[in-house]
Amino acid sequence: MQTLPTPTASSPAPDAFETTIRRRKTRPVPVGTVTIGGGYPVVVQSMINEDTLDIEGSVAGIRRLHEIGCEIVRVTVPSMAHAKALAVIKQKLEETYQPVPLVADVHHNGMKIALEVAKHVDKVRINPGLYVFEKPKSDRTEYSQSEFDEIGDKIRETLEPLVISLRDQGKAMRIGVNHGSLAERMLFTYGDTPEGMVESALEFIRICETLDFRNLVISLKASRVPVMLAAYRLMAKRMDDLGMDYPLHLGVTEAGDGEYGRIKSTAGIATLLADGIGDTLRVSLTEAPEKEIPVCYSILQALGLRKTMVEYVACPSCGRTLFNLEEVLDKVRNATKHLTGLDIAVMGCIVNGPGEMADADYGYVGKQAGYISLYRGREEIKRVPEDQGVSELINLIKADGRWVDP
Repeated sequence: MQTLPTPTASSPAPDAFETTIRRRKTRPVPVGTVTIGGGYPVVVQSMINEDTLDIEGSVAGIRRLHEIGCEIVRVTVPSMAHAKALAVIKQKLEETYQPVPLVADVHHNGMKIALEVAKHVDKVRINPGLYVFEKPKSDRTEYSQSEFDEIGDKIRETLEPLVISLRDQGKAMRIGVNHGSLAERMLFTYGDTPEGMVESALEFIRICETLDFRNLVISLKASRVPVMLAAYRLMAKRMDDLGMDYPLHLGVTEAGDGEYGRIKSTAGIATLLADGIGDTLRVSLTEAPEKEIPVCYSILQALGLRKTMVEYVACPSCGRTLFNLEEVLDKVRNATKHLTGLDIAVMGCIVNGPGEMADADYGYVGKQAGYISLYRGREEIKRVPEDQGVSELINLIKADGRWVDP
Protein backbone atom coordinates (compact mmCIF):
# COMPACT_ATOMS: atom_id res chain seq x y z
CA MET A 1 0.00 0.00 0.00
CA GLN A 2 2.95 2.30 0.50
CA THR A 3 4.31 4.60 -2.18
CA LEU A 4 7.70 6.24 -2.53
CA PRO A 5 8.98 8.32 0.40
CA THR A 6 7.88 11.92 0.66
CA PRO A 7 10.53 14.62 1.15
CA THR A 8 11.53 15.37 4.72
CA ALA A 9 13.57 18.01 6.46
CA SER A 10 15.45 17.99 9.74
CA SER A 11 13.44 20.83 11.24
CA PRO A 12 10.36 19.56 13.14
CA ALA A 13 8.27 22.66 12.46
CA PRO A 14 7.28 24.25 9.14
CA ASP A 15 8.08 27.85 8.32
CA ALA A 16 5.29 30.35 9.00
CA PHE A 17 4.40 30.72 5.33
CA GLU A 18 4.70 27.11 4.19
CA THR A 19 1.52 25.31 3.18
CA THR A 20 2.93 21.79 3.42
CA ILE A 21 4.10 19.98 6.53
CA ARG A 22 7.82 19.34 6.87
CA ARG A 23 8.16 16.11 8.79
CA ARG A 24 10.86 15.44 11.35
CA LYS A 25 13.60 13.38 9.74
CA THR A 26 13.60 9.79 11.02
CA ARG A 27 15.26 6.51 10.17
CA PRO A 28 13.31 3.91 8.17
CA VAL A 29 12.13 0.95 10.26
CA PRO A 30 10.83 -2.06 8.27
CA VAL A 31 7.78 -3.87 9.63
CA GLY A 32 7.09 -6.72 7.25
CA THR A 33 6.23 -5.18 3.87
CA VAL A 34 5.67 -1.71 5.37
CA THR A 35 8.26 0.89 6.35
CA ILE A 36 7.74 3.34 9.22
CA GLY A 37 9.68 6.60 9.07
CA GLY A 38 12.40 7.44 6.59
CA GLY A 39 10.13 9.82 4.72
CA TYR A 40 7.58 7.13 3.87
CA PRO A 41 3.87 8.04 4.17
CA VAL A 42 2.49 8.03 7.71
CA VAL A 43 1.39 4.45 8.44
CA VAL A 44 -2.08 3.54 9.74
CA GLN A 45 -2.40 0.91 12.47
CA SER A 46 -5.10 -0.71 14.57
CA MET A 47 -5.57 -3.72 16.84
CA ILE A 48 -7.97 -6.65 16.71
CA ASN A 49 -10.09 -7.34 19.77
CA GLU A 50 -10.43 -11.09 19.23
CA ASP A 51 -8.69 -13.46 21.64
CA THR A 52 -5.52 -14.60 19.87
CA LEU A 53 -6.36 -18.19 20.83
CA ASP A 54 -9.37 -17.87 18.50
CA ILE A 55 -7.42 -18.65 15.33
CA GLU A 56 -10.25 -18.28 12.81
CA GLY A 57 -11.67 -15.19 14.50
CA SER A 58 -8.25 -13.55 14.65
CA VAL A 59 -7.50 -14.28 11.00
CA ALA A 60 -10.88 -12.83 10.01
CA GLY A 61 -10.36 -9.75 12.20
CA ILE A 62 -6.89 -9.07 10.81
CA ARG A 63 -8.13 -9.50 7.26
CA ARG A 64 -11.11 -7.14 7.79
CA LEU A 65 -8.79 -4.43 9.04
CA HIS A 66 -6.20 -4.91 6.30
CA GLU A 67 -8.80 -4.88 3.54
CA ILE A 68 -10.04 -1.42 4.54
CA GLY A 69 -6.58 0.12 4.68
CA CYS A 70 -5.03 -0.81 8.05
CA GLU A 71 -1.39 -1.31 7.14
CA ILE A 72 -0.10 -2.87 10.38
CA VAL A 73 -2.25 -4.95 12.76
CA ARG A 74 -1.50 -5.51 16.44
CA VAL A 75 -2.58 -8.53 18.47
CA THR A 76 -2.34 -9.16 22.19
CA VAL A 77 -0.14 -11.99 23.50
CA PRO A 78 -0.72 -12.53 27.25
CA SER A 79 0.57 -16.12 27.40
CA MET A 80 2.85 -18.64 25.73
CA ALA A 81 -0.19 -20.35 24.21
CA HIS A 82 -1.18 -17.06 22.59
CA ALA A 83 2.35 -16.63 21.25
CA LYS A 84 2.27 -20.06 19.61
CA ALA A 85 -1.20 -19.38 18.22
CA LEU A 86 0.27 -16.47 16.29
CA ALA A 87 2.37 -18.88 14.26
CA VAL A 88 -0.82 -20.56 13.07
CA ILE A 89 -2.54 -17.21 12.46
CA LYS A 90 0.33 -15.99 10.31
CA GLN A 91 0.37 -19.22 8.32
CA LYS A 92 -3.39 -19.11 7.69
CA LEU A 93 -3.20 -15.48 6.56
CA GLU A 94 -0.55 -16.39 4.00
CA GLU A 95 -2.52 -19.43 2.80
CA THR A 96 -5.98 -17.85 2.60
CA TYR A 97 -5.26 -14.14 2.05
CA GLN A 98 -1.79 -12.57 1.99
CA PRO A 99 1.00 -11.68 4.43
CA VAL A 100 -0.04 -8.86 6.79
CA PRO A 101 2.49 -6.93 8.93
CA LEU A 102 1.80 -8.07 12.50
CA VAL A 103 2.77 -6.62 15.88
CA ALA A 104 2.59 -8.58 19.12
CA ASP A 105 1.72 -6.80 22.37
CA VAL A 106 3.69 -8.29 25.28
CA HIS A 107 3.23 -7.23 28.93
CA HIS A 108 4.12 -8.27 32.48
CA ASN A 109 7.45 -10.09 32.74
CA GLY A 110 7.04 -11.34 29.20
CA MET A 111 10.58 -12.32 28.23
CA LYS A 112 9.81 -15.96 27.36
CA ILE A 113 6.58 -15.00 25.63
CA ALA A 114 8.33 -12.24 23.68
CA LEU A 115 11.11 -14.58 22.55
CA GLU A 116 8.58 -17.08 21.24
CA VAL A 117 6.36 -14.55 19.50
CA ALA A 118 9.35 -12.77 17.93
CA LYS A 119 9.67 -15.81 15.65
CA HIS A 120 6.21 -15.26 14.19
CA VAL A 121 5.59 -11.49 13.92
CA ASP A 122 7.26 -8.49 12.32
CA LYS A 123 7.41 -6.29 15.41
CA VAL A 124 7.13 -6.76 19.17
CA ARG A 125 5.66 -4.02 21.33
CA ILE A 126 6.78 -3.83 24.94
CA ASN A 127 5.73 -1.44 27.70
CA PRO A 128 8.75 -0.33 29.79
CA GLY A 129 6.55 0.12 32.84
CA LEU A 130 5.40 -3.50 32.74
CA TYR A 131 8.07 -5.51 30.94
CA VAL A 132 10.00 -5.94 34.19
CA PHE A 133 7.22 -5.41 36.69
CA GLU A 134 8.17 -3.65 39.93
CA LYS A 135 5.73 -4.46 42.71
CA PRO A 136 4.98 -1.13 44.43
CA LYS A 137 5.74 -0.82 48.13
CA SER A 138 3.09 1.09 50.04
CA ASP A 139 5.58 2.29 52.67
CA ARG A 140 8.26 3.46 50.24
CA THR A 141 9.45 7.04 50.71
CA GLU A 142 12.37 7.10 48.27
CA TYR A 143 14.37 5.13 45.72
CA SER A 144 18.08 4.84 46.39
CA GLN A 145 20.48 4.99 43.47
CA SER A 146 21.55 1.42 44.15
CA GLU A 147 17.93 0.22 43.99
CA PHE A 148 17.39 2.21 40.81
CA ASP A 149 20.51 0.71 39.20
CA GLU A 150 19.70 -2.80 40.39
CA ILE A 151 16.38 -2.76 38.57
CA GLY A 152 18.07 -1.20 35.54
CA ASP A 153 20.46 -4.16 35.44
CA LYS A 154 17.53 -6.56 35.66
CA ILE A 155 15.82 -4.80 32.78
CA ARG A 156 18.90 -5.12 30.63
CA GLU A 157 19.27 -8.80 31.51
CA THR A 158 15.63 -9.46 30.62
CA LEU A 159 15.55 -7.31 27.48
CA GLU A 160 18.83 -8.41 25.92
CA PRO A 161 17.72 -11.82 24.54
CA LEU A 162 14.69 -10.25 22.85
CA VAL A 163 16.77 -7.44 21.35
CA ILE A 164 19.32 -9.91 19.97
CA SER A 165 16.55 -12.10 18.52
CA LEU A 166 14.85 -9.19 16.76
CA ARG A 167 18.17 -7.75 15.61
CA ASP A 168 19.32 -11.01 14.09
CA GLN A 169 15.97 -11.54 12.33
CA GLY A 170 15.86 -7.98 10.97
CA LYS A 171 12.61 -7.30 12.82
CA ALA A 172 11.41 -4.29 14.81
CA MET A 173 10.43 -3.29 18.34
CA ARG A 174 8.06 -0.63 19.61
CA ILE A 175 9.00 0.83 22.95
CA GLY A 176 5.49 1.83 24.00
CA VAL A 177 5.38 4.00 27.12
CA ASN A 178 1.97 4.63 28.68
CA HIS A 179 1.40 7.51 31.08
CA GLY A 180 -0.86 5.33 33.22
CA SER A 181 1.67 2.54 33.73
CA LEU A 182 4.99 4.19 34.50
CA ALA A 183 7.32 2.07 36.62
CA GLU A 184 7.38 2.93 40.33
CA ARG A 185 11.00 4.11 40.31
CA MET A 186 10.26 6.46 37.40
CA LEU A 187 7.34 7.88 39.36
CA PHE A 188 9.53 8.40 42.43
CA THR A 189 12.35 9.93 40.41
CA TYR A 190 10.50 12.11 37.92
CA GLY A 191 6.92 12.17 39.12
CA ASP A 192 3.83 11.41 37.08
CA THR A 193 5.15 13.60 34.26
CA PRO A 194 6.02 13.65 30.55
CA GLU A 195 9.67 13.73 31.65
CA GLY A 196 9.21 10.39 33.41
CA MET A 197 7.68 8.96 30.23
CA VAL A 198 10.60 10.17 28.12
CA GLU A 199 13.24 8.89 30.54
CA SER A 200 11.51 5.52 30.62
CA ALA A 201 11.74 5.27 26.83
CA LEU A 202 15.35 6.48 26.73
CA GLU A 203 16.44 3.83 29.22
CA PHE A 204 15.21 1.09 26.90
CA ILE A 205 16.55 2.82 23.78
CA ARG A 206 20.04 2.98 25.28
CA ILE A 207 20.02 -0.73 26.07
CA CYS A 208 19.03 -1.48 22.47
CA GLU A 209 21.74 0.79 21.11
CA THR A 210 24.47 -0.90 23.14
CA LEU A 211 23.42 -4.12 21.39
CA ASP A 212 23.53 -2.43 17.97
CA PHE A 213 19.77 -2.65 17.52
CA ARG A 214 18.07 0.40 16.05
CA ASN A 215 14.90 -0.93 14.38
CA LEU A 216 12.92 0.96 17.00
CA VAL A 217 9.64 2.84 17.02
CA ILE A 218 8.74 4.90 20.09
CA SER A 219 5.34 5.84 21.53
CA LEU A 220 4.39 7.90 24.60
CA LYS A 221 0.64 7.62 24.91
CA ALA A 222 -1.62 9.24 27.49
CA SER A 223 -5.37 9.53 27.89
CA ARG A 224 -5.08 13.29 28.45
CA VAL A 225 -4.23 15.23 25.31
CA PRO A 226 -2.03 17.91 26.97
CA VAL A 227 0.11 15.20 28.62
CA MET A 228 0.39 13.30 25.35
CA LEU A 229 1.42 16.44 23.44
CA ALA A 230 4.02 17.41 26.03
CA ALA A 231 5.52 13.90 26.12
CA TYR A 232 5.91 13.56 22.35
CA ARG A 233 7.33 17.06 21.96
CA LEU A 234 9.83 16.47 24.74
CA MET A 235 10.75 13.09 23.25
CA ALA A 236 11.37 14.62 19.82
CA LYS A 237 13.55 17.34 21.38
CA ARG A 238 15.54 14.92 23.52
CA MET A 239 16.14 12.61 20.57
CA ASP A 240 17.26 15.54 18.41
CA ASP A 241 19.64 16.65 21.17
CA LEU A 242 21.02 13.12 21.51
CA GLY A 243 21.37 12.52 17.78
CA MET A 244 18.59 9.90 17.74
CA ASP A 245 16.23 9.66 14.78
CA TYR A 246 13.71 7.00 15.76
CA PRO A 247 10.19 7.25 14.29
CA LEU A 248 7.27 8.01 16.59
CA HIS A 249 3.97 6.15 16.83
CA LEU A 250 1.17 8.59 17.76
CA GLY A 251 -1.99 7.95 19.72
CA VAL A 252 -4.26 9.13 22.51
CA THR A 253 -4.86 6.01 24.55
CA GLU A 254 -8.30 5.21 25.93
CA ALA A 255 -9.90 8.03 23.94
CA GLY A 256 -13.39 6.60 24.41
CA ASP A 257 -16.04 6.39 21.71
CA GLY A 258 -18.33 8.43 19.53
CA GLU A 259 -17.83 12.00 18.50
CA TYR A 260 -15.75 12.99 21.52
CA GLY A 261 -13.41 10.02 21.14
CA ARG A 262 -12.75 11.09 17.57
CA ILE A 263 -12.29 14.75 18.48
CA LYS A 264 -9.97 13.89 21.37
CA SER A 265 -7.83 11.64 19.17
CA THR A 266 -7.70 14.22 16.39
CA ALA A 267 -6.76 17.01 18.80
CA GLY A 268 -3.69 15.09 19.93
CA ILE A 269 -2.60 13.30 16.77
CA ALA A 270 -3.25 16.09 14.27
CA THR A 271 -1.55 18.73 16.43
CA LEU A 272 1.68 16.73 16.46
CA LEU A 273 1.49 15.80 12.78
CA ALA A 274 1.05 19.48 11.93
CA ASP A 275 4.32 20.12 13.79
CA GLY A 276 6.04 17.47 11.66
CA ILE A 277 6.12 14.92 14.50
CA GLY A 278 4.86 11.39 13.88
CA ASP A 279 5.42 8.54 11.44
CA THR A 280 2.61 6.12 12.27
CA LEU A 281 -0.65 6.38 14.22
CA ARG A 282 -3.55 4.60 15.79
CA VAL A 283 -6.88 6.12 16.79
CA SER A 284 -7.93 4.11 19.86
CA LEU A 285 -11.73 3.95 20.08
CA THR A 286 -14.00 1.91 22.33
CA GLU A 287 -15.71 0.64 19.20
CA ALA A 288 -15.14 -2.02 16.57
CA PRO A 289 -11.54 -1.69 15.31
CA GLU A 290 -12.80 -1.09 11.77
CA LYS A 291 -14.25 2.23 12.95
CA GLU A 292 -10.75 3.53 13.69
CA ILE A 293 -9.41 3.39 10.14
CA PRO A 294 -11.59 6.10 8.52
CA VAL A 295 -10.65 8.50 11.34
CA CYS A 296 -6.94 7.85 10.75
CA TYR A 297 -7.21 8.52 7.05
CA SER A 298 -9.40 11.58 7.56
CA ILE A 299 -6.75 13.10 9.84
CA LEU A 300 -4.01 12.41 7.31
CA GLN A 301 -6.09 13.67 4.39
CA ALA A 302 -7.03 16.90 6.18
CA LEU A 303 -3.35 17.63 6.79
CA GLY A 304 -2.32 16.76 3.25
CA LEU A 305 -0.19 13.81 4.40
CA ARG A 306 -2.13 11.06 2.57
CA LYS A 307 -4.53 11.35 -0.35
CA THR A 308 -6.83 8.36 -0.04
CA MET A 309 -10.27 9.76 -0.84
CA VAL A 310 -12.04 12.68 -2.46
CA GLU A 311 -11.55 16.01 -0.71
CA TYR A 312 -14.89 17.84 -0.67
CA VAL A 313 -14.91 21.63 -0.40
CA ALA A 314 -18.31 23.09 0.43
CA CYS A 315 -19.54 26.43 1.77
CA PRO A 316 -21.66 26.46 4.94
CA SER A 317 -24.72 27.80 3.09
CA CYS A 318 -26.43 31.16 3.55
CA GLY A 319 -29.28 33.25 2.14
CA ARG A 320 -27.51 33.54 -1.23
CA THR A 321 -27.49 29.77 -1.79
CA LEU A 322 -29.43 28.83 -4.93
CA PHE A 323 -30.07 25.16 -4.11
CA ASN A 324 -30.33 22.80 -1.14
CA LEU A 325 -26.61 22.62 -0.45
CA GLU A 326 -26.73 19.80 2.09
CA GLU A 327 -28.83 17.63 -0.19
CA VAL A 328 -26.70 18.31 -3.27
CA LEU A 329 -23.43 17.72 -1.42
CA ASP A 330 -24.81 14.37 -0.30
CA LYS A 331 -25.69 13.45 -3.90
CA VAL A 332 -22.27 14.50 -5.21
CA ARG A 333 -20.52 12.58 -2.43
CA ASN A 334 -22.54 9.41 -3.02
CA ALA A 335 -21.71 9.54 -6.73
CA THR A 336 -17.98 10.18 -6.36
CA LYS A 337 -16.84 8.94 -2.93
CA HIS A 338 -15.19 5.83 -4.40
CA LEU A 339 -12.68 7.96 -6.33
CA THR A 340 -9.27 8.93 -4.98
CA GLY A 341 -7.00 11.90 -5.41
CA LEU A 342 -9.65 14.45 -6.44
CA ASP A 343 -10.80 17.75 -4.91
CA ILE A 344 -14.46 18.52 -5.66
CA ALA A 345 -16.12 21.76 -4.60
CA VAL A 346 -19.85 22.26 -4.10
CA MET A 347 -20.62 25.96 -3.72
CA GLY A 348 -24.02 27.51 -3.27
CA CYS A 349 -23.50 30.83 -5.07
CA ILE A 350 -21.16 32.79 -7.30
CA VAL A 351 -19.81 34.82 -4.36
CA ASN A 352 -18.22 31.75 -2.75
CA GLY A 353 -17.76 29.91 -6.02
CA PRO A 354 -14.74 30.34 -8.27
CA GLY A 355 -12.60 32.19 -5.73
CA GLU A 356 -12.89 29.91 -2.72
CA MET A 357 -12.80 26.71 -4.75
CA ALA A 358 -9.80 27.77 -6.82
CA ASP A 359 -7.69 24.80 -5.74
CA ALA A 360 -10.38 22.21 -6.53
CA ASP A 361 -10.17 19.91 -9.55
CA TYR A 362 -13.89 20.26 -10.23
CA GLY A 363 -16.56 22.68 -9.11
CA TYR A 364 -20.35 22.49 -8.85
CA VAL A 365 -21.65 26.06 -8.45
CA GLY A 366 -25.05 27.68 -8.21
CA LYS A 367 -24.77 30.81 -10.40
CA GLN A 368 -28.35 31.05 -11.68
CA ALA A 369 -31.62 29.76 -10.23
CA GLY A 370 -32.39 26.32 -11.64
CA TYR A 371 -28.97 25.90 -13.25
CA ILE A 372 -25.56 24.59 -12.22
CA SER A 373 -22.21 25.82 -13.51
CA LEU A 374 -19.57 23.09 -13.73
CA TYR A 375 -15.92 24.04 -13.46
CA ARG A 376 -12.62 22.37 -14.23
CA GLY A 377 -10.26 24.21 -11.93
CA ARG A 378 -10.92 27.93 -12.43
CA GLU A 379 -12.52 27.48 -15.85
CA GLU A 380 -16.28 27.28 -16.29
CA ILE A 381 -16.94 24.38 -18.66
CA LYS A 382 -20.72 24.29 -18.99
CA ARG A 383 -23.99 25.37 -17.45
CA VAL A 384 -26.67 22.67 -17.08
CA PRO A 385 -30.14 22.33 -15.55
CA GLU A 386 -29.98 21.61 -11.85
CA ASP A 387 -31.47 18.13 -12.18
CA GLN A 388 -28.62 17.17 -14.53
CA GLY A 389 -25.84 18.63 -12.38
CA VAL A 390 -24.53 15.44 -10.79
CA SER A 391 -24.68 13.33 -13.96
CA GLU A 392 -22.94 16.05 -15.97
CA LEU A 393 -20.25 16.37 -13.31
CA ILE A 394 -19.62 12.64 -13.70
CA ASN A 395 -19.47 13.05 -17.49
CA LEU A 396 -16.89 15.82 -17.08
CA ILE A 397 -14.72 13.63 -14.86
CA LYS A 398 -15.07 10.78 -17.36
CA ALA A 399 -14.10 13.05 -20.25
CA ASP A 400 -10.88 13.87 -18.42
CA GLY A 401 -10.07 10.20 -17.94
CA ARG A 402 -10.22 10.48 -14.15
CA TRP A 403 -13.29 8.34 -13.56
CA VAL A 404 -13.24 4.73 -12.37
CA ASP A 405 -16.34 2.63 -11.85
CA PRO A 406 -17.25 1.88 -8.22
